[in-house]
Amino acid sequence: MFSSHRFRILALFLVLLPFLCWAAAVGYIWSRQEKLLFFPEPLAPSHAFLAADTQEEWVNVPGARLHALHLRQPVVNGQRLTRGIVFYLHGNAGNVATWFTNADFWRRSGYDLFMLDYRGYGKSSGHIENEAQLLDDVIRAWQQVAPEYQGLKHVIFGRSLGSGLATYLATQVPTDLLLLVSPYTSIEAMAQTHYPWVPGAVLRYPLHTDRRLPDVKAKVVIFHGERDTLIPIGHAEQLQAIKPQAVLLRFPQAGHGDIHKLPAYTEALMAQLQSL
Repeated sequence: MFSSHRFRILALFLVLLPFLCWAAAVGYIWSRQEKLLFFPEPLAPSHAFLAADTQEEWVNVPGARLHALHLRQPVVNGQRLTRGIVFYLHGNAGNVATWFTNADFWRRSGYDLFMLDYRGYGKSSGHIENEAQLLDDVIRAWQQVAPEYQGLKHVIFGRSLGSGLATYLATQVPTDLLLLVSPYTSIEAMAQTHYPWVPGAVLRYPLHTDRRLPDVKAKVVIFHGERDTLIPIGHAEQLQAIKPQAVLLRFPQAGHGDIHKLPAYTEALMAQLQSL
């Protein structure tokens, strides 16, 4: 037979057990956020990018060195034939080798393309530690490449994870066009969908596109697939409601990872680039 003291201890444990399980789960989310959000694929230092018009470049940031690809339009009779720069911020998996899949499209666009790998992605060194660091890295990369394009068009392009980074950048620097492909309102909102029991304060990467988008002065165009189950099109609809001047282009046949394969998407993207 249990003593009254042991019974009280057992009863207290049973009362506290749900809280202890919740606290342990929240602690796991806190400590493993980078593993849950970022899926980098490293590249060997010897990995070669063979296109003659695409150079590898490096951006020095505190504690790391970021790798990027820079496609440039040709020079004819000593004159560069470029309309400007597209500064491309990719999604949360892979590296520039997996995202740089349609170079001919960018050549036809008439724009140069600068595509950055975040810390730990591709040939980039270091590790992502928090949102402030990630945003600062993006600013530093922009500050390195933008002076080359004074007097030309500046386009900031963000896809999936990169859409939140691109929106932030567009609030900090002059730009002509912000292109958001499969964007989210915030990582915090997505976390609440998948982990509703996790307090927002636990997240080190809230990435509030919804709070920053109203401060963007440039034209904003949103591309989103209606079959996207990872970031449902409702996120894009909310962003357009927040920024009524934004153009929302819907693609009924597109999901999350295949939108770039649709001719309708590439045609719409080209039209927006040529509209400047």
